[in-house]
Amino acid sequence: MAGFLDRAKEQAQRGLTQGRQKLDEVQAQRAGGELLKKLGAAYYAEQHGGGSPAATQQALRDLEAHIAANGDGFLRS
Repeated sequence: MAGFLDRAKEQAQRGLTQGRQKLDEVQAQRAGGELLKKLGAAYYAEQHGGGSPAATQQALRDLEAHIAANGDGFLRS
C-alpha cells in the first residue's frame, strides 16, 4: 500500500512540476509578445513624429533582454 501511495505522490509531483514549467513558458511568451508590441508602437510613434529614437532603443533593449533570459520562442508563435 505504501508503494502505491509513494508512486501516486511522485506522479502528482511530476504533474505539478510540468504544470509550473508550462505556466512559466506561457507567461514568458505573453511577456515577450507585449514587449514586441511596445517596440512596434515606439517605432511607429518615432516614424510618425510622436516618439523618440531613445524610446525605440529602450524598447529594443527590453526585448533583447527578454530574449536573452527566455529565448525567442514567442517570435515563432
